[in-house]
Amino acid sequence: MSDHLRIPSTKLPCPNFGEYYKVLYKKPRLSEPHPGHKVYPYLLKNINITRANEVWCSDITYIPMARGFCYLVAIMDWASRKILSFRLSNTLDVSFCIEALEEAIYKYGKPDIFNTDQGSQFTSLEFIDILLRNNIKISMDGRNRWMDNIFIERFWKTLKYQEVYLKAYESISHARREIARFIDKYNTWRPHQGLNGRTPDEVYYESLLKIKGTL
Repeated sequence: MSDHLRIPSTKLPCPNFGEYYKVLYKKPRLSEPHPGHKVYPYLLKNINITRANEVWCSDITYIPMARGFCYLVAIMDWASRKILSFRLSNTLDVSFCIEALEEAIYKYGKPDIFNTDQGSQFTSLEFIDILLRNNIKISMDGRNRWMDNIFIERFWKTLKYQEVYLKAYESISHARREIARFIDKYNTWRPHQGLNGRTPDEVYYESLLKIKGTL
């Protein structure tokens, strides 16, 4: 690709490098539903979600690298937008989603509701079993309803345009290191307009203090 960009007569298909990178790496199909798995109803309609650990959400996206791509799953606290955990994998096997879920529960407790799309990783018996054993209500987006999981979709856009498309990761370990650094800044340093200028960490831990004060 670097040789291609050095040719003076080359006309890029997009007006900036980030857009060119996005076109160059065609998005693979993710989170395909499994015909034999149970699909749960969407529980978040008309709910005002205001406290930490009330609702968590999760999704999978692709991460382009210098050679090929890998998959990223993240778990987010809905009210605060805090990224609680993430995992990278070179396959769409359910194991990396389970690892992210177990880490989030270990570090932060458990939510009342867990929301995902209808992808086979999230409807798998292994993943669902963890939610049921922890008495977590299961919510799933409507088919092709990405707006039902809007906040993590917005995070993917932020991550890709401010981190991923600006770099060419040499390996999964390189991607993991750089994405972890970005998420740390996203959680602790970057103010969010939708959070009245506060960071996800500020909103998350302030909410926990308020909950503790009412007990």
